[in-house]
Amino acid sequence: MKTIRTALDWAIELLAEHSATARLDSEVLLCHIFGKERSFLRAWPEHPLSDDQAQNFFTLTEQRRQGIPVAYLTGVREFWSREFKVNPAVLIPRPDTELLIELCLNLIPIDAEPFNILDLGTGSGIIAVTLAAERPKASVYACDSSAEALAVARQNAAHHRQDRIQFFQSNWFERLPTQQFDIIASNPPYIAEGDRHLASGDLRFEPRSALVAANQGLADIAEIAASAKSYFSKPGHLLIEHGYDQQAALQDLFIGLGYQEVVTHADLSGNPRVTYGLWPG
Repeated sequence: MKTIRTALDWAIELLAEHSATARLDSEVLLCHIFGKERSFLRAWPEHPLSDDQAQNFFTLTEQRRQGIPVAYLTGVREFWSREFKVNPAVLIPRPDTELLIELCLNLIPIDAEPFNILDLGTGSGIIAVTLAAERPKASVYACDSSAEALAVARQNAAHHRQDRIQFFQSNWFERLPTQQFDIIASNPPYIAEGDRHLASGDLRFEPRSALVAANQGLADIAEIAASAKSYFSKPGHLLIEHGYDQQAALQDLFIGLGYQEVVTHADLSGNPRVTYGLWPG
């Protein structure tokens, strides 16, 4: 493992039976060691590794072989062209959630002021931070029941200089201050208890409390949708990210609670991913 080329060859072979993205994983981990972009690896394949770099790469690759997500090993993940800090206290940002961002941005005028946005279950803060950065005149609030997750979210807000976001430790609306919102958005737990996917891939290492909900994954969504009505001061928008097979259940729930213009939007893979409802006020 003396050069970039030989280190990558070793890591790819080691990970081949454990990861469908062995080459990408190896390159990302080695870039993390060097503090360089992937183009550096291709431009300098004969660049040597120091003893410390080789040992660190060996350790990270072994951890990846055991299944630990790359994002937790490097401590970062890109989302909406920004780099966010992550650790095992928060979910790893996924491209699916960018749909939720797009739909929110379509509802928020660029010069919106005042315009209040609530991110429920903020986790690493990707929704709150991104919306605050893209709509700087809006007021953004974010909550999470986990103090550890909120610490990560605050770090990300500081890193991206979004110091206007107000963070609260709260189980959904339980401990929020009296406030009315124009948009309430959430990527809540929506995986059913006992779902087979929980035993594979990155999900094995992510916080179970941010993944799993009772009642076939719908319990938290139902609580949010029912409680949110009291937090809209005028016609307001509710957007919830959910599982690919929950479209019908969410639409029935929203309509039954009195939301109007209920529609579900598909992600880039064509899967139903975000359901929207308008609360008439």
